[in-house]
Amino acid sequence: MVSGVCVEPGLFSLMERDLPLSAPEGWVLVDLAAAGICGTDYHIFEGKHPYLEYPRVIGHELSGYVAEDTGDWKKGQRVVINPYIACGKCRACRRGKPNCCMEIGVLGVHRDGGLCERIAVPAGNLYDAANLSERDAALVEFLAIGAHAVRRSEATEGDRVLVTGAGPIGLGAALFARLAGAEVHMMDMSGERLEAARAFGFTHLHRPDLPLLVDELADGFDVVFDATGNPKAMEAGFAHVAHGGTYVLVSVIKGDLTFSDPEFHKREMKLVGSRNAQTPDFLHVMQALSSGAIDGGQLVSTVLTLEELPQKLPVLAADRSNLIKALVALPAWGSRHD
Repeated sequence: MVSGVCVEPGLFSLMERDLPLSAPEGWVLVDLAAAGICGTDYHIFEGKHPYLEYPRVIGHELSGYVAEDTGDWKKGQRVVINPYIACGKCRACRRGKPNCCMEIGVLGVHRDGGLCERIAVPAGNLYDAANLSERDAALVEFLAIGAHAVRRSEATEGDRVLVTGAGPIGLGAALFARLAGAEVHMMDMSGERLEAARAFGFTHLHRPDLPLLVDELADGFDVVFDATGNPKAMEAGFAHVAHGGTYVLVSVIKGDLTFSDPEFHKREMKLVGSRNAQTPDFLHVMQALSSGAIDGGQLVSTVLTLEELPQKLPVLAADRSNLIKALVALPAWGSRHD
């Protein structure tokens, strides 16, 4: 089968790999329909991802169809794939936190992903997506990142929230913070991204080169989410947190961050890391998409074929200012009719 492989930083190629014909006990073969391309994939292409070894078949935002009857899963069943494969034995797993498993194997990062025809995944990593289209099912994982961050933050109705970084992950956090009843503000260097956020109904839009903590915002924000992946922006975010507030770091970087300990303690600030997502987040996102609370079509900027990707990936990686989500149509795309 043809697979999309990041061979080394700056080099993405289509390569032949063996088509899986069987799966280990407890695993399920899935014929893939669509894959979202996200910041992780761009960072892998650019050589900026802290947890990756090359070469790697990328792609972890996946929808598809069960290839063969397996246990409770029936051939042709549309599914969302949870790409976080956990060991089930470490302390984090035993405490119900497989998203930060000590031996986690994320598809497309620690192990080969889904830019291909077929993949095998544990049965417990599948969710029935009968109520979603192939397109929307491929959006679930990236939105679940934001939903998980909001759940970790404990943001609630009436909170004033700031999301720094209006890319796809930041937009996901903003959407689910709004669904939680918060007043959502967004900040980004890119005017194009802020305008894209406006199209989703967000009106409190800020640029980091203009004063923020003035007038009614002088007290700061109850919850601040960072989704920039920029160390300077992440460090600057501490100053935006209100006394008694929470700072959630969604993005991850190589290297260290520094902050003022007196300011941190003065605020009695809660600092929260948010990594990946859990089953409740996937289910929350699926319900929001199926109910229309979130419009999947509004999130998709372009749909590509796998054959186009070697030429298009460098272009997409170089300029993402007007891009929310690029989807790759895989062999099972359109093979079943809704």
